[in-house]
Amino acid sequence: MNYLAHAYLSFNDPGILAGNMISDYVKGKKKFDYPGTIQRGMTLHRAIDEFTDQHPVTQQAKQFFKADYRLYAGAFVDVLYDHFLANDKNEFASDEELNNFCRQTYSYLQINLALLPPKFQQVFPYMQSQNWLYNYQYRQGIEKSFGGLVKRAAYLSESAIAFKIFNEQYDYLQLCYNEFFPLLKQFAVYQLNELNNS
Repeated sequence: MNYLAHAYLSFNDPGILAGNMISDYVKGKKKFDYPGTIQRGMTLHRAIDEFTDQHPVTQQAKQFFKADYRLYAGAFVDVLYDHFLANDKNEFASDEELNNFCRQTYSYLQINLALLPPKFQQVFPYMQSQNWLYNYQYRQGIEKSFGGLVKRAAYLSESAIAFKIFNEQYDYLQLCYNEFFPLLKQFAVYQLNELNNS
């Protein structure tokens, strides 16, 4: 999953949120440099990613991108899942509710920002000022996010084909999200309870 989903599946816990959002920036034993609650957030992030990547519904969605993007197919699916989450009225009943959630997320991240990896600290001002989380609801927000994915990837040179696929297969990808996200949310609740009770 991408930033919005990881934020949402942190269930309003600032420490879990911090770990969930920075996990991709922290490698190996560096995880243990962080407070316990942030470590649990990183563990939750990795469990969410594994569950998502291996789920049959995600495998179906990835098929649209595999011919052109191979191993990066899953990264594009992660981003488009954020689009459907931002527009999911079961999770965000109104535009105001989504915007309030995004602002609260930035506020929570600010609390722990000094502890977070330098690379995330560099990204965060852009995330906040451009309101990435909120703008995932718009197709142009997804187009920009796809472009950002290409900039960070070692073996990608364009995202225009991915955005075209996203638009052409929109209804089917929406169905994939509709089937998958309630299962992921249930999984994340269970995982977080296990982590907090271990």
